[in-house]
Amino acid sequence: MTTTTAHPSKPPGTDNHPAVRPGRLLAVVLAAQFMALLDVFIVNVAAPTVRTELGASGAGLQLVVAGYTIAYAVLLITGARLGHRFGHRRMYLAGLALFTVASLACGLAQSTGQLIGFRLAQGAGAAVMIPQVLSLIQRTFAGEARARALGVYAAVLAGGAAAGQVLGGVLVSADLFGATWRPVFLVNVPVGIALLVLGPRVLPADGPSSRTRGFDLPGLLLLAGAVSLFTVPLVLGQEQDWPLWAWLSLAASAVLLALFASYEKRLARRGGAPLIAPQVLRVPGMGLAVVRIALVMAGNAGLMFVLALHLQGGLGQSALRTGLTFAPGAVLFGVIGLTWRKWPAALQRALVPGGFALTAAGTLALGLALRDGGSGGVGLWAAFAAGGAGMSLAYSPTFTRALATVRPEDAADASGLLTTVLQLGQLSGVAVFGTVFLSRPLGGAQESADALLITAYALAGAALIGAVSGLVRARR
Repeated sequence: MTTTTAHPSKPPGTDNHPAVRPGRLLAVVLAAQFMALLDVFIVNVAAPTVRTELGASGAGLQLVVAGYTIAYAVLLITGARLGHRFGHRRMYLAGLALFTVASLACGLAQSTGQLIGFRLAQGAGAAVMIPQVLSLIQRTFAGEARARALGVYAAVLAGGAAAGQVLGGVLVSADLFGATWRPVFLVNVPVGIALLVLGPRVLPADGPSSRTRGFDLPGLLLLAGAVSLFTVPLVLGQEQDWPLWAWLSLAASAVLLALFASYEKRLARRGGAPLIAPQVLRVPGMGLAVVRIALVMAGNAGLMFVLALHLQGGLGQSALRTGLTFAPGAVLFGVIGLTWRKWPAALQRALVPGGFALTAAGTLALGLALRDGGSGGVGLWAAFAAGGAGMSLAYSPTFTRALATVRPEDAADASGLLTTVLQLGQLSGVAVFGTVFLSRPLGGAQESADALLITAYALAGAALIGAVSGLVRARR
């Protein structure tokens, strides 16, 4: 058997839920994952139109773009714990419903304040919904089937990032029914409704075992505070030239994180139920996986951010053309994520360090291809493809192997931990590498190209750190 369900089918007539069909379940949960990820990127393209139509200030526009990400990152661990306590199916549908309603409200917003509030609600819905995706995959699939499902999951991550740029450009340019920016939010509504109809038919019923573990409210509050104080300055500090409050917020985040770790250790010693089960942190290779995933996501998000700024701001390219530039890397990311397990066994151990090394080479080649202020030609596409392939080699085996040995009952803890690391890695990448790029003079195409090359050096250096970390064997 290659699949297993968390809640085996009961005899006919004992409940209204048919036996789980893994393929249909995977399609439904990954469609929601794709939609939520799309919303991280799609709004970037629509931001200038939003500012014009709603008269948004610079700070207001930042919160429109970043409010979703802030709420999403802060509440991910909370969403994972809610799924464990109240049931993954129930919380998936509740989060999906909130996300869909909030998307409709965003599309109908009449002011900047309304749009910011609805974007926060959208992020909260995603934070409740998305941890259940990994948990349901973990509890439904086993063995090689789980590895294949996680490979598809990795491909969806890459596709959502690239599709957000492309679809945002298409929808804004099309100006459907004179709605300008609004379709970038309204496109979620029919998809969300369809998933709400299909979800109850294909997701496994929640069993009583989902509610046996306590709810660590103090731990949740401490972690939410630490993540909030970390994410807000990362999102807003760069645009405001890193004011004092941003640095104080980051320092306070470190203090709260230390308090959280201390509290969780004491709670575990007393026999309580800490927010993240200790056995998850002791899974072989989990600590190293956290480092690798953070590095890959930081590099990916940082590269996409600065390259979009260079292509659109420095070279004057359209949002659609910029989005299409990302396509080769996204396609290779997905293809490799689906196929790497079939490669020769002799190569498997070298995939992660080799992937980081290829990422470093591709990123550096990208900066060199654009260094003269031109469009880069075929060299740009080749470099971006190499970078996408390298990131997939670094990410997909790491992510799959980290979750392969996690017990189904610990799926909520593992999914909450890794999705939070993934999100914080992306935020950190945009903040760190965006600051490197924006700290250079950007008066024209050549100045922008110079700034991109410096940033490419920094990105390549981070990837080389990943290559070295990939050579470290996890203690067993």
